[in-house]
Amino acid sequence: VGACGTATCSVAGEVGTMLRHKELEREVAQFLGKDDAMLFSMGYATNSTTLPALVGKGGLIISDANNHASLVVGCRTSAASIRVFKHNDPDDLERVLRHAISLGQPRTHRPWTKILILVEGIYSMEGEVLRLPEIIDLKKKYKCYLYVDEAHSIGALGRTGRGICEYWGCDTTDVDLLMGTFTKSFGSVGGYIAGSQEMIDYLRETSFGPRYAVSMSPACAQQALSALRHIQAPIGLKRIARLRRNANYFRDRLARDGFQVYGDPDSPVVPCLLYHPTKMPSFSRLCLEEGIAVVVVGFPATPLIESRSRFCLSAGHSLKDLKEACDKMSRIGDMCMLKYCRDKEWRKPLPEAMLKLRKHLESVQKADEELLGVDDDEEADEEEKKTR
Repeated sequence: VGACGTATCSVAGEVGTMLRHKELEREVAQFLGKDDAMLFSMGYATNSTTLPALVGKGGLIISDANNHASLVVGCRTSAASIRVFKHNDPDDLERVLRHAISLGQPRTHRPWTKILILVEGIYSMEGEVLRLPEIIDLKKKYKCYLYVDEAHSIGALGRTGRGICEYWGCDTTDVDLLMGTFTKSFGSVGGYIAGSQEMIDYLRETSFGPRYAVSMSPACAQQALSALRHIQAPIGLKRIARLRRNANYFRDRLARDGFQVYGDPDSPVVPCLLYHPTKMPSFSRLCLEEGIAVVVVGFPATPLIESRSRFCLSAGHSLKDLKEACDKMSRIGDMCMLKYCRDKEWRKPLPEAMLKLRKHLESVQKADEELLGVDDDEEADEEEKKTR
């Protein structure tokens, strides 16, 4: 703050870019294995101002049905045609692709100038992990562009926190644009877009975000930069492993207690279904009385009869904290009659190839936890608190 001040008071294209911003852009690009990256002062605006610059008239955007509102706004403000495929369903995505390519543009039936597939690494309201290998196969087969929103997966998925590509073992060059925010794993504000040098240079000139909005505060850029370096340090590896362990424990425990839980293993986003909108305030207030802060979500962020409480796990939680919270929630679940099922799988089973890949991931992650010594005794927790 003493060296750079509290704000830039200018857009990035004029005098709003400082050394901290350039340093953060460079390290984000290196972290993700991309040529370059650009910063935005707001995560929502990262999507909503980038998509109109990417696809225009004659282009097609194919979007997941459960994409975030910022992606939806970005699609609608572009001049492109929009198609929607079933949530995280590569089979339906291929159906939509084949149909759109065979028909071409409306009225003229000319070939599309560009087709962009729009997905998220971890879906914010479902906690599901993107089936990236299958999406990449379709992207290559039909010669499309791929845009992945990693707001919830960057810093949380993968052995070193590099996100959905590292998690599935995919090459980052197979994803044309990687988007992320600094508000989750990095504890700051703003967002980024990472891609090829040609693509980033083009977006710097055409995206509304860096041209009309004040750039990130230098202090916020430094916070994100410090967090990024911390993630890459040895203690960062241990925290990522602890986050994965905490998320899997919490999800499995809620499911065993009879709650309807959405999401995939390893995802730190754990939605617990309440269904009835009238149960949202009672669940929230009873949790508050027990000393548990929860976020309840309803329409229009979710379907009207799929109200839920969304838990976002942290590496800072100890197993003792989680056990205590689950015990209290179990009692609250009995009081509010929220235990709708026991040991029932809510989603379609994954293809055999994906199941084999997930089993391989589980074995690698277990070996990492043993190697890193991920434990939960009080001395280890106290030691980590001192190093923060």
